[in-house]
Amino acid sequence: MFWSMVPLVVACVVLAGMLGMCSFQAAGPGAGPAPEFDAPAALQADADALKIPIRMPQLPEGWRPNSGSRHGIDGGVTLPDGQHGRAVSSRIGYLAPNGKYLSLTQSNADEAALVASIKPDSYPSGTQNVDGVTWVVYESSDPEPVWTTRLRGPAQVAITGAGGTDEYRTLASATQKQSPLPMKRP
Repeated sequence: MFWSMVPLVVACVVLAGMLGMCSFQAAGPGAGPAPEFDAPAALQADADALKIPIRMPQLPEGWRPNSGSRHGIDGGVTLPDGQHGRAVSSRIGYLAPNGKYLSLTQSNADEAALVASIKPDSYPSGTQNVDGVTWVVYESSDPEPVWTTRLRGPAQVAITGAGGTDEYRTLASATQKQSPLPMKRP
């Protein structure tokens, strides 16, 4: 059986090489351009679809959005009757001018549920004051902390990623200064 597979494997390798679908680089993959992402359109679509307060951060030059997604958090929000319901969240990834990735998550979830959905083993370790707004800092075995705060609307906002304190503060400030985007009525 082994010898009957050898010609098939060789034919596949030769065909893939001829079509240019496979390549080998001893030094590993090269650095390519970061993906483009239309954050304003995505955030407006999230505000319309999720019906939660969503803010569009006004970031300084050099910051680039590169990804986005929506998520659900089962049991993530405490309802007025005390029951727990499904929370929703909008996440946009940004590249800071230094190339470090940070993500901004906006949700109707309770603080603990939102943080657990990002980094399940994290614990509160302190606070950061950003222009008069207190952000709770969560740490874990992962070196990337989670900063979170509750903004008017109400919206629970969280930031995490590979950036340093300056990048976290920049993204926090750029987000908290904005009003929620208007939601389209159904």
